[in-house]
Amino acid sequence: MTGVRLRARPVGASALLVEVDGAADVRILSQEIERRRAAGALGTVVDVVPGARTVLLDGVTDPAALARTMLAWELGADRSESGDPSAAAPVPRSIDVPAAYDGPDLEGVAARWGVGVDEAVRLHARVQFVVAFCGFSPGFAYLTGMPDHLAVPRRATPRDLVPAGAIGLAGAYCGVYPRASPGGWQLIARTDLQLWDPGRTEPALLTPGTGVRFVPS
Repeated sequence: MTGVRLRARPVGASALLVEVDGAADVRILSQEIERRRAAGALGTVVDVVPGARTVLLDGVTDPAALARTMLAWELGADRSESGDPSAAAPVPRSIDVPAAYDGPDLEGVAARWGVGVDEAVRLHARVQFVVAFCGFSPGFAYLTGMPDHLAVPRRATPRDLVPAGAIGLAGAYCGVYPRASPGGWQLIARTDLQLWDPGRTEPALLTPGTGVRFVPS
């Protein structure tokens, strides 16, 4: 089993950007960073921001020294025999998202998968998703865990307005729109959960590392 390969580069005077090969490696690296941070082994690091293939550490006193330390870490790969990056390691926190599977692109997605609508719902709802990173808009989480053969392309023509709570697919990712906005993802379902609330202690409901399962409602 191949371990996680790290490439590190300083960003400005007090940040370090660490690059890896993909979302599964981002997850394993983020977990190790948080473990060492909680143990007080990362010094002044104040923020850890995962991306699609990177993890940014901010508030670093000596980025070059931290880079040398991290490049010496030995991290195993976070993959099951099936290649599903969400199947190998448990998630520290999980949320069930009630989902009404009536999205305008559901039939088209089912056709791409070569199954009926009911089977498409079952395939999607059985996946244990994990929040890989957040972006695009406040509270928008990129969820990994879909098998490669279920990846679907974005729509050829994006919609001018996607309603809040819409659940969509794009490439290997699943996502839930936290607010109404333009978007080109394939919409298969919707939820009434409020994903972004500035009044909460943690405004974003879905944060990196959180497990997510969609429950047909």
